[in-house]
Amino acid sequence: MAAEASQVNERDAATAQVIDELKALYKEKLLPMEQASKFDYFHTPFMTDAEFDSRPSVLLVGQYSTGKTSFIRYLLGTDFPGQRIGPEPTTDRFVAVVHGDDEHIVPGNALCVAPDLPFRGLEKFGMSFLNKFEGSQLPNKVLENITLVDTPGILSGSKQRDDRGYDFVQVCRWFAERCDMILLLFDAHKLDISDEFRTVIESFKGHDDKIRCVLNKADQIDRQRLMRVYGALMWAMGKVLKTPEVLRVYIGSFWDQPLLYEDLANLFEKEENDLMSDLRDLPRNSAVRKINELVKRARLAKVNAHLISYLKSQMPSFSGHAKKQKELIADLAKVFRTVHKTQNLPIGDFPTDLQAFGAKLTELNFTKFNKIKQKHLDQTEQLLSVDIPRLMEQLPRQLYDRSNEMPVNDVAAKMASIATTPPPPPLSSTTSYSRENGGAAAEEEESLPDVPVEPPKPKAANPFAKKAEKAANPFAKKTALVWPPGEKKAEYDALFATFNPNAEGKLDGEQAVEALQSTDLDQDNLFKVVRGRTRRQLPSLPPNANAPRQPNFLRMTDQRSGSWRRTAVMVC
Repeated sequence: MAAEASQVNERDAATAQVIDELKALYKEKLLPMEQASKFDYFHTPFMTDAEFDSRPSVLLVGQYSTGKTSFIRYLLGTDFPGQRIGPEPTTDRFVAVVHGDDEHIVPGNALCVAPDLPFRGLEKFGMSFLNKFEGSQLPNKVLENITLVDTPGILSGSKQRDDRGYDFVQVCRWFAERCDMILLLFDAHKLDISDEFRTVIESFKGHDDKIRCVLNKADQIDRQRLMRVYGALMWAMGKVLKTPEVLRVYIGSFWDQPLLYEDLANLFEKEENDLMSDLRDLPRNSAVRKINELVKRARLAKVNAHLISYLKSQMPSFSGHAKKQKELIADLAKVFRTVHKTQNLPIGDFPTDLQAFGAKLTELNFTKFNKIKQKHLDQTEQLLSVDIPRLMEQLPRQLYDRSNEMPVNDVAAKMASIATTPPPPPLSSTTSYSRENGGAAAEEEESLPDVPVEPPKPKAANPFAKKAEKAANPFAKKTALVWPPGEKKAEYDALFATFNPNAEGKLDGEQAVEALQSTDLDQDNLFKVVRGRTRRQLPSLPPNANAPRQPNFLRMTDQRSGSWRRTAVMVC
């Protein structure tokens, strides 16, 4: 244990050193170009030390009464200050649940100026938003490693959007740019996606790798309806995100009440383990996430600097500034294409919302823009091509050791062991993970019994078929059978006449059955005869107590192929 603790401390020290170097590189090589090109005005404010040093955060978004606040309470294992839970829209504000020495609520204005919290950038949304923003501090093992952000429930209709007093979509986007995971919560009973919810999800474009879906309250529907709801959710999210990639969806019921349909308890346990494993990995991957976000920011800042420099160069020297500025704003698409071709910049790094970018340009004077400096470009290029790869090499190769995996029973203990406990092993279809680890979680296994797995239905077998029958070659030529043989035709004709054929020289169903049963053929020959009969259904014989057991020939239909087939079944 001492050796493992020492390894964890070494990894934490190495990660902290990488983050400190990343902070210094941003101030030295990227911040000067952002300041010169007004990056904070067009995109996001300049990064502070608290954003580099902050814990990883999880943003919870969803419509009202989908269980966002209950999910946080379930994760923490206790109530937190200011929580409001109910079937009606209860949470009317953004709540940052953070770690603290005692339990209390911090108003939004004080939360933004806290030096150890990364919320200073929210000041740009004004007092109307800060009055609807608060922090909930409490001592909790989970919050020592991650920060949780609860959001107001999204309602339908434009009236709610107009009455907020702040731009709800832009606030969500601000959190999405800085968080490490975005959880979209859905209620299994209502999968409708309102217009505002759709707009919020679309604003997360560019952060698709952070998005996860949680299908909550799944214990309140049976297995069949759950399958349909899951398919409907995947279809709806594909329409919103417009991407062929499939999102990860966690299915479960994340609250402390007993399950309504306990036959899915094993499935919910596996899904919960997967979700806790992803949350547990957030602190370990925090440095990698910060590096990734800084790379995206550097690429965006580079494009922004080239755009500002190009607009500056297109302004006339003496007069006609206002007219030329309006022309450039009216044809921003052409400006983007020109900069893209001349500077060889990826088109994916350019701003996607031309209208919003143009609206911000109308408030500025292009003649006061700064032309891009080659020094800034060289520093940014060195940051992307030299410094960032060097920092990636300095990160611990093995962020955690999976050799001593142990299951954790309760959610709070799972999250409390984020820094030391690796994720639980995957569950098999027949045994729970407690059996795989020597019965370490036997009590939990008894409380959540395994769901019996239904064996696959066997295909209908022909009782007359041989046990070891070679597969027929579908490409082999079929040889025509000569029936009846010519040398015994007269003998068979006389035998056939004893069954009294009709005027057309044919036997009806009862006569044919009687004739077949009188032959005393073995099962193989009976199978061949029945299989080669016509499509006319043969009636069964009336029961006879004195007669020996005889096969009853029935006709069956294959609904999928539409073809007819015959099989013989023994009837008692």
